[in-house]
Parts: sequence; C-alpha cells; structure tokens
Amino acid sequence: MITLRPAAERGHADHGWLDSWHSFSFANYFDPAHVHWGPLRVINEDRVQAGQGFGTHGHRDMEIISYVLEGSLGHKDSMGTAASIVPGEVQRMSAGTGVTHSEFNYDKEGVTHFLQIWIIPSQRGLTPSYEQKTYPDEEKRGRLRLLVSPDGRDGSITLHQDASMYAGLFDGDEAANLDLAPGRLGYVHLVRGRATVNGRALKAGDALLYRDEPQVIIAQGNQAEVLVFDLPEMPD
Repeated sequence: MITLRPAAERGHADHGWLDSWHSFSFANYFDPAHVHWGPLRVINEDRVQAGQGFGTHGHRDMEIISYVLEGSLGHKDSMGTAASIVPGEVQRMSAGTGVTHSEFNYDKEGVTHFLQIWIIPSQRGLTPSYEQKTYPDEEKRGRLRLLVSPDGRDGSITLHQDASMYAGLFDGDEAANLDLAPGRLGYVHLVRGRATVNGRALKAGDALLYRDEPQVIIAQGNQAEVLVFDLPEMPD
C-alpha cells in the first residue's frame, strides 16, 4: 500500500519570523491520521527570517536531524556544541536524558530554509550527543546516498533507532531504487522540484507512505531533491 500525502494538506503555521509546514501533528496542529509513521515523528519545513530563530529550549528522548536547504542554521546547545549548518551538511542531536539548544539564522538578509526531522529513539534515557557531517551533491547525484543509519555504515551519521535516511538528486534519465525488507515501512518526502516515485508524479512537499511494498522507485526528476526513510513498524 502506498498513500499520498499532498503538500497542501500539511499543517501550516506562519509566525512572521517563522513559516512552517508540518507533515505530522505538531504544536497546535493535530491530525489523528498523521501523528507518526513508525518512529518518524516530525518533518517540519521551516523558513526562518534573517536575524531570527528558536531561542533556548529543551528536548528529551528524541533524535533530532537538521537538513538545511538554503542559508545557514546556527546551533548552540548545553553540551557545549556551537556549530553552523549549511546546505550539504546534516546534523543529528540525540536529546536523551535532556538537552537545551537554540537554532538561529544569523544572516542579516537571507532566509534559512531547512527541514527539522524528529525520530523516536529505540531506547529512552540515552546520554545526549551530537554529530554533523558533510555530503557533497556529487555523492547524491542520480543515486540515494545513505545519510543516517543505526550503525554509521558508509560514512553515515549514527542514529539511535533501527531507521535509515537517504537523500538523492535527480534530473532527466537519472533514477534509483531502494529495496524495503518485509515488515518495513517506507517514507518519501520530495524536498524540492518534481519527480515520479513509484509511478506517481510528486511536487515539492508531497510525500508517499509505504507499507507492505517491496521497493521505492524514483525516476523522471526535474531539479528533484528527495529524502527516503526506511523505518521499522511501531505501535500507535
């Protein structure tokens, strides 16, 4: 079964300094049909205005991934991390027993456009940790590059959950497949551009949810950037 989640059906909040689209229930947006997909709990598409950001706030027992599309995202946390995340870089923060952090657009003019992704960890009470790596476009061109995995294989970032996240860039005849093992869930989020995924035409912000399907098939991209998640089942 493959279910389409159109971009326009996501939750939306415009706070002036922040414009955010929610793929799953978040803050004041609640949709009982879209609370999580396996351990995938949040995909927020955020645009933060120049000189604005999220002040210091806390998290517990969550794997938080930042995927920057435009601009830069300044990160500071209670572990002593101070970093700037730019396009091509991926950050993972494990909140574990508790961490506070801030995220800010320090640019005086440009907007920071990024995806905030939360994944429920397989274990509560972990020691908080941070990891950040760069993945050049050439590693994602015409293929699905593994970015996040439970074992850190192939240079990926380690995640405290039996879940993997891939990214790919596709144009024209470029195509890629990802096999899904029996009992696994899949989730495709079209970050930007257009592409045909398992025969369905998707545009930016659209998603596909997979259950009992053997494969994700990506083709016919037009300036397409795609995220693909391979996920375990989880009880509601």
